[in-house]
Amino acid sequence: MKKGKKLYEGKAKILYAAPEKGTAIQHFKDHATAFNNLKQSTIEGKGILNNRISEHILSSLNQIGIETHLIKRINMREQLIKLVEIIPIEFVIRNIATGSLTKRLKIEDGTVLDKPLIEFFYKNDELNDPMIAREHIYAFEWATVEELEFIVNQCLRINDFMQGMFKGVGIKLVDFKLEFGRLIQNEKKRIILADEISPDTCRLWDVTSEEKLDKDRFRKDLGNLIEAYQEVARRLNILHEETNISSVKFGKLRSIRNKK
Repeated sequence: MKKGKKLYEGKAKILYAAPEKGTAIQHFKDHATAFNNLKQSTIEGKGILNNRISEHILSSLNQIGIETHLIKRINMREQLIKLVEIIPIEFVIRNIATGSLTKRLKIEDGTVLDKPLIEFFYKNDELNDPMIAREHIYAFEWATVEELEFIVNQCLRINDFMQGMFKGVGIKLVDFKLEFGRLIQNEKKRIILADEISPDTCRLWDVTSEEKLDKDRFRKDLGNLIEAYQEVARRLNILHEETNISSVKFGKLRSIRNKK
C-alpha cells in the first residue's frame, strides 16, 4: 500500500496518509523511550512485535464489540487505521500497584487493588503528562461528561477482557495505558479506541515468577526486552511469521517457559 505524506511522528510510531480518505498508515518504529524521552535507544525488532501484538489485541476487541481504529495489519511494521481526532488524555488502568503509583502514595509495590483504578493524565510531553482530575477534563472541554462516562466504561470492559486473555496464558495484567479518539463519519462523531496496546503500553508479569515482560525491562535496565516481547507473542500464539527476530533465543527468560 502506497504511503502518502507524513501526518505525525511520535516516540514509537509514525502516521502517514493512506490512499483512502479518512484512513492512515501507522508505522511502528524500533525506537524505545522512557522517563518522558530522557532515556532513548533503538532496539531492533521491537516495532515488529508491537505491531503484531497490538493487531491481535485490537482485532480481538473489535470482535467483542469494542470499536477500535484498526482496520487491518498491512505488513510486519504497519497497520491501516481509521483517522481520529485524539482526545488529549491518557487513561491508565491499574490492577496492581507499581511504578508511579507506589512512588506517589508510598503503596507497597505489588499490592493487588480491590478493584481497577483509573487515572487520567494530560497528554503533553512538554509538561511531562501531568495527572489531572475529572474537573480539569470538563473545565478545559477535553471531553464531555457523557464522553468521559463512555470512555471509563470502555476502559473497564477492555480491562476485564484483557485480564482474562492474559491470565489464560500465564501473565498478570498489572496496568496499561489507553487512548481514545473521535471518529467523524456522516457528520456524526463517535468515540473509538485508538493508539496501540502492546508491551510498550502495558505492564505484564509472569504469573509464577513475576518476571517482567514489558517495557520495564528497558526502563530498569533489565535487558532481554526483545525476548520478553517475543515471549508475550509466543504465549498469545501469534509468533508464526518468519521475521528477522524469529530466531532470537530467550536467554534467561527461557525459565519462564519451564514454569508455565
